[in-house]
This record gives sequence, C-alpha cells and structure tokens, in this order.
Amino acid sequence: MYFDSVQEVLVMNGHGVYVWPAYLITILIIMAVFIAPLRRSNRLLTQVASEVRRANGRVISGSEGEP
Repeated sequence: MYFDSVQEVLVMNGHGVYVWPAYLITILIIMAVFIAPLRRSNRLLTQVASEVRRANGRVISGSEGEP
C-alpha cells in the first residue's frame, strides 16, 4: 500500500489540504445533479395532483344541480 497510516492518507505529503476539499466539492456537486431533478419532479407531480383535485372539485360541484 502506498500509505502506511490513515494520517498519511489524510495529509498526502502536504497535498491533502487541496485534495480532500476537491473530492468533497465534487461529491456535493454530483449529489446536487442527481437530487435536483428528483425534487423538481416531485414538486411538479404535487402541483399537477393539486390542479387535478381542484378541477375535479369544480366538475363535481358544478354538476350537482343538473339532472
């Protein structure tokens, strides 16, 4: 193995200060790329369901007086 201890992995001969934040930022960006569309999709589905409920409520309440 290249490193003999966990401490050496974290420090990486002085480069760990630059490497680990770069990994962290990359992981956060990748997570955002996957999570943002899911949240947008859920928000859209909720909005459409709410509009369908409102539209069905109007149709049902509007047709009660008719034979």
